[in-house]
Amino acid sequence: MTNFPITALRSVAFGLPDPASAESFYVSVWKLEVSARIGGAIYLRGTGTDHHLLSLLLHPEPAVLSMTFRAASAEVLAQIADRVPPGGGRLLHGPRPSLDPAAGTAIAFIDNQDRVVRVVHGDRTLPALLPTSERHDSRPERLTHININSCDVEAAREFFETVLGFRMSDRSAQMAFVRTNHDHHSVVIATAPVNGFNHAAFLLPTWESVMVGSGRLIDAGFGIAWGVGRHGPGDNVFAYFIGPDGFVIEYTAEVLQVDDSYRARGPQNWAWPPGRVDQWGIAPPKTDACKHAQLAILYAATERVAAGHEG
Repeated sequence: MTNFPITALRSVAFGLPDPASAESFYVSVWKLEVSARIGGAIYLRGTGTDHHLLSLLLHPEPAVLSMTFRAASAEVLAQIADRVPPGGGRLLHGPRPSLDPAAGTAIAFIDNQDRVVRVVHGDRTLPALLPTSERHDSRPERLTHININSCDVEAAREFFETVLGFRMSDRSAQMAFVRTNHDHHSVVIATAPVNGFNHAAFLLPTWESVMVGSGRLIDAGFGIAWGVGRHGPGDNVFAYFIGPDGFVIEYTAEVLQVDDSYRARGPQNWAWPPGRVDQWGIAPPKTDACKHAQLAILYAATERVAAGHEG
């Protein structure tokens, strides 16, 4: 297996007008747990070992402040920092102690399409949480991928490959799927009229966990925005929801695991028959509300990260 310089997608930082209200949803309904609080910032974990998957920080309007990846070594961290300017990005800071509660050493930069990216090494992990007594534990384990909107998918893909060392797994007509470990994809780059946030996906243990979790969201008044179904690229089961602040979030399971023998396929391999939007053929079309929400959240002013608002 390729030794990727980035080993995992760790977390995403949401900026919100009322983080405490958002916490209620993500803890009580989405089923994350609080791992730390610093000032008004709230850090939420899953059942896996990552210190946090999602951070909720104060911001005037809903926005994504940053996404954070984990580097394989301190040397890799420095190498990535050196590659950012030639790759078309802007380095905000080189290796320094991370200001988030997971600690470690971090770099931060703006990519070639104005997204704030953080990369950490040596960050603190936590003991995994024990399974519940429920037949199907429907709590998220980890953040499995983030889907970003791009006005130029190929330019974004090239940045992730040349600067961060990702590899493309598949290319559909509208999206590039890139990976940095055994998961088929950790980042999906979607064709869009704006560079912004599309959705974040949280991994559940099984496809039935996705069903159980979806039922819980429906009971809480959050209908399924798209799904339940099984995607083509990545082969994962999915259910999409619109959170209370407008962020599109996904429960997913059974993401395809790949190695160096996997060969990327093109748009001709990922076309469904008319009327079908997933492998199973049972998912209804994506709702208009979901389509709108997937274009509505942008990335925040980069000065927040430069000033130390890290997640």
